[in-house]
Amino acid sequence: MEIWSTLNNNQQDDLLSRPALADNLKLTGIVADIIEQVKTQGDQALFALTEKFDGAKLSNIRFDEVSLEEVAALLSPKVKRAIDQAYANIKTFHQAQYPQDVKVETAPGVVCELKHAPLASVGLYIPGGTAPLPSTVLMLGATAQVAGCPRKVLCTPPNKDGEIANEIRYAAKLCGINEIYLVGGAQAIAALALGTESITKVDKIFGPGNSFVTEAKQQVSRIPAGPAIDMPAGPSEVLVIADKDANPVYVAADLLSQAEHGADSQAVLVSDSATLIEATKQQVSAQLATLSRQNIAEQAIQHSRYILTDNIEQAFEVSNAYGPEHLIVQINNARESLDKLTNAGSIFVGQWSPESAGDYASGTNHVLPTYGYARNYSSLGLADFMRRFTVQELTYQGLQNIGDAIMDLADAEGLDAHRQAVALRLQSDLSAEIKGGDAS
Repeated sequence: MEIWSTLNNNQQDDLLSRPALADNLKLTGIVADIIEQVKTQGDQALFALTEKFDGAKLSNIRFDEVSLEEVAALLSPKVKRAIDQAYANIKTFHQAQYPQDVKVETAPGVVCELKHAPLASVGLYIPGGTAPLPSTVLMLGATAQVAGCPRKVLCTPPNKDGEIANEIRYAAKLCGINEIYLVGGAQAIAALALGTESITKVDKIFGPGNSFVTEAKQQVSRIPAGPAIDMPAGPSEVLVIADKDANPVYVAADLLSQAEHGADSQAVLVSDSATLIEATKQQVSAQLATLSRQNIAEQAIQHSRYILTDNIEQAFEVSNAYGPEHLIVQINNARESLDKLTNAGSIFVGQWSPESAGDYASGTNHVLPTYGYARNYSSLGLADFMRRFTVQELTYQGLQNIGDAIMDLADAEGLDAHRQAVALRLQSDLSAEIKGGDAS
């Protein structure tokens, strides 16, 4: 347990530091090489890298389509109901985010519009690893579906038998995803960005992943005319703010639910009660022993932080400095604190709002900024799957009304052709223009 007020600025920064990422220089080189292989060798590189990294010798990159009914029959009724309920809640929340177009007459005869359209093609990356992630399929796929993206491409690494989990297949079918490719890692990101014989490139890439995936997303986003990406990301993390009345059983459970994501995950508890911190530590030890992913969670707990503050207001300051991916607020009158919590990917208010709810079925999106990016990036939402563009339409009178302003500003910037584009129109014969004749 660290006492916040006894630390100097450097010590406070160190306390809030994340687990170090992999050797960046080495990682950058490896990923750049993988991207180059995919660029020059296409599908051949995907087959070779899938066999190397996933142990699967594939004959086809694209996963065969089956009907929704066929794949639903492969699931237990309980799992199917859970996926259906989560899908419905995620759709409901994201449908409510649909943006409104704007149309304004800024001056007489000058009409300006803001319009929205879905991205034409999106790449959805679903990590493999130690557990299938149908929840991430829903978070990305349902949102793309609500946005109206006509082409949704899913990439996920296969197991050694060249298969993917039935839960992933069912979630994908629910979301209207008809292109599924058996490829993961940096090579999947490269394929989505550059295209291969089997995979046509996309406009934007979404989804979490390990350090190789994250580095690949950042590298391909710098390709001229290449794809956009949703956000940079690092290992998953949670920060819990708890007061003396918080339940240490719940606090410990929330810390561990984050820790079991991966060995590089980070869990932080900030409290103004030393008694609560000590009780939570005991609960963490007790609950840790019951987990099936105990080894992973145990490694992550080594990155955990227990921080004692002078008061809850100071705990808010610590949280804002850290900028957590997930922020859980287990204090009295928790909702009243929301205006004071400025930096977080997603906030869970009160003792009945575990982080697990947002990860799976409440309806909010669990693709969130990590590694401090919550200070300047937003949680994934419908707007990320759409683009905004503007329209303007002027009448002759409208151009007259703002013409002098345009020409004077063009003069000020020394752009003669800009000025002339207005002046020639205003010098033309209006009656000829109205009749559709030559206005020169």
